[in-house]
Parts: sequence; structure tokens; C-alpha cells
Amino acid sequence: MSVISFRLFGKFSIERTARQIEGLDSSKERELVSYLLINRHRPHARETLAGLLWGETTTEKSKKYLRQALWRLQTALVPDKPGGPQILLVQHDWIRLNLEGELWLDVAEFEKAFAMMQGVPGKHLDSQRAQALENAVQLYTGDLLEGCYQDWCIYERERLQNAYLLMLDKLMSYCEEHQEYERGLIYGTTILRYDRARESTYRQLMHLQYMADDRTGALRQYERCVAALAEELGVAPDQRTQSLYKRIRDDKVSEGDPPENHPPPFTPVASLPELLTRLKELHSILAATQRRVQKDIRAVELGIKTEQQ
Repeated sequence: MSVISFRLFGKFSIERTARQIEGLDSSKERELVSYLLINRHRPHARETLAGLLWGETTTEKSKKYLRQALWRLQTALVPDKPGGPQILLVQHDWIRLNLEGELWLDVAEFEKAFAMMQGVPGKHLDSQRAQALENAVQLYTGDLLEGCYQDWCIYERERLQNAYLLMLDKLMSYCEEHQEYERGLIYGTTILRYDRARESTYRQLMHLQYMADDRTGALRQYERCVAALAEELGVAPDQRTQSLYKRIRDDKVSEGDPPENHPPPFTPVASLPELLTRLKELHSILAATQRRVQKDIRAVELGIKTEQQ
């Protein structure tokens, strides 16, 4: 029996025996099956799914669109042999995935590796666990369902991206512990592509570059850190980062000297009322941007449908 492979990281794809499954051209059908895959451990009420995916229409129309999308999904995912297990189990009021069916999901494999490494510091990983993490981060070919801007997807995308960055962080620590400095630098650079103001990563990169006999590169990492924190957050590097910079500048870092990633004493850069005001302003900006993007997406989708009619 052939396995159906679902890839939700980066570009959405469904394959059977390395061949793309056709017939799922609608973004809503892809969104539906993706939602079921992400939330694969529980059944879902039809009415809830209809409202989630077609909430801008009437209840009657949303249920109709759900029926049509389910029919197309079942047709595309029909077992390759008569009597084979169905991927979708559709009942009168409930829908769920058949986890005993022959399916493979990149997100499931990714989450499994992440769960296995919970609570294990990167420097304590053995080679087998480090390889499992490496295999998991290779699955992350892009953010979850790129191009989808529904609220549920944005939440899941951020959750999985955070897990990805934590995996890379553990691999950085593993490389530092095993003196694989150049490989560790690659992981750190990847982290900064997603989170430019991640100060702890700059510290690790500074230490890795110094241990790789690149003192100049380590000092330049500090300059990049200063610029990123100022531009993104309006703050200066904390005491740990400044201390590491001075020790690198003065050539007083040894191989076993950690990059000081333990928390420093709390010294607020602003009063709590000022901080709360900043956070509320940022929240308002992000919410407005999200609404504007969703409005533009719906307008473009409507334009495409109009052209196709």
C-alpha cells in the first residue's frame, strides 16, 4: 500500500509514491486538509469547520462549501486499492483524520523530534539525538503554509517557527560543545534570519567565531547585535553581551568559557507603565497590519475568481 505524504512547511504539497496528487487547486480545500492535519488528534464538528473556513458567508452557504470541499478531498485521497483505509473519516456531524491510515506528515515528524528533545540542553545531546534534530530542521523548508493568513494558521506558524528556532539553538550549543564551530555558525546565522534581534544568538555567534580563530568576526557580530537591538527594539545590549565583547576585545576568552547565557539581574530599560504603552502600541500596529493584509488577499482572490468566470 502506498503512503500519502503531506508537506505543510513551505510550499503545500501532497504526494503518493513521489507523484503529486492533483485535484486540490482550491486554497480552501488545502486549508481544510491542513487544519485537519495540524489538529489531527481530535474530531471536528462540521459546523465549526464551516464557520472557521467560510465565516464570511451565511451558515447555509458555509455548510454547502464544506460539503463540496470534503467531496473533492475524498476523491483526491481515495485509497489506491479497493477497500483500503480512508484518510478522511466523514460522519454526519463530525470529521476526523484516520491516523491508522497510510499517511506521512512533515509537521508530525518535526513535532515528534521536538518533543523528544524537550528539557535536554544542547550541550548534553549525544550524536544520535543531534542527528535526529538535524533531520527535523531539514524538514523545515519554510514557514507553515506560506501564503495562508488565517488567524489559526498564523498562530500555528508562530508556534512551529519558535520550535524550529529552539532546535537550531540546541544544535548551536551541541556544535560548540563538540568544537564544530563552523557548523554552529551556520545554525546561528539561520536563527537571525527569522529573529534579527535574538541577543542570546549573537552571544553564541561571538563565542563560536572567536573559538574558530576569527576574533575580528566575533567583534563584528557585536556591532551587528548593537545595530539590530537599536533598530528592532530601541535598546542596548545587556550586561552579558557587553561583558563577552570586552573579553573578546581584550583576548581573554578561553575554550571552556561560556558565552554567559544565564540571566542577569533584572534592570528594566523603562518604567512598567512606559513598557505597557509600547506593547499596546505594537499590538495595535500588528492587528491593523493583519487586517489590512487579509483584506487585500480577499480582494485579490475575488479578482482572480472574476477573471476565471
